[in-house]
Amino acid sequence: MKSRSESLIRLKKFQVDEKRRQVAQIEMMVADFERMASELDQQIEIEHTKTGISDVAHFAYSTFAKAALSRRDNLLASANDMKGKLEAAQDALAEALEDLKKVELLDQREHQREKDEQAKIEQEGYDEVARLRFRRQ
Repeated sequence: MKSRSESLIRLKKFQVDEKRRQVAQIEMMVADFERMASELDQQIEIEHTKTGISDVAHFAYSTFAKAALSRRDNLLASANDMKGKLEAAQDALAEALEDLKKVELLDQREHQREKDEQAKIEQEGYDEVARLRFRRQ
């Protein structure tokens, strides 16, 4: 039973570690998308100041700025999509942590039960020795 509970705990810890890794990876992707979108915003502003045209509807609006705006919007949409996935991954992590805690508590109870049983057997042995000594007197 010991090896079974220990292997179950190892499995649950592995699952928790995997969920943590997924959460960290998604957080990093969101941060990268937002950083790249911010860099594109800066490039767009630079292009606006170079050309002097910031109206997207203007006929002479920079094609570079249009493309950068489109890429930025796509990056922000991807970041928002990843934020939804991040919430789901965080929920899965919380659930995995709860499962790990339950298994650890069950294992702890089992160990305590074994200790109590061992103490009971030991005490019965001491009681038997005491009875034998009492009878000899």
